[in-house]
Amino acid sequence: MALHIVERDAIAAFLLDAATTLTDHNPLSRTSAGAQRQIWTGRQREFASFGVAALGVACLLNALQRLLNDEPMIQEMLQAGPCRAYVYHHEDGCRIVGAVLHAKANAHLPEIRPLRRTRARRIVRLPTPQLDLFAIR
Repeated sequence: MALHIVERDAIAAFLLDAATTLTDHNPLSRTSAGAQRQIWTGRQREFASFGVAALGVACLLNALQRLLNDEPMIQEMLQAGPCRAYVYHHEDGCRIVGAVLHAKANAHLPEIRPLRRTRARRIVRLPTPQLDLFAIR
């Protein structure tokens, strides 16, 4: 669910797109919160300087700030066309720390269609006839 990620719907839509694949080369698949905090602080500045379109950087940095420097994490890298996504999770593969989606310089993020939410079906209960014990003879 990763409810703490503000742009989670847009990032999830990119991740679920059929064209998105895991990258062949992932040099930091095993990393730490401190290392990623340093890397993404620099990238945040670079993205701002060069006008790189990105989602999730601020949320990732906030999440990393709450972790110990040596806390281990797994980095997953996925890409499609000129865009790349980084997803960070604890080694259990379930608890998502954060995610970033960015385009290469001079490229745009893909048009993201909102994810279709499934609505809980309302159960309509038909009134059942009340049994009148006094009416039975």
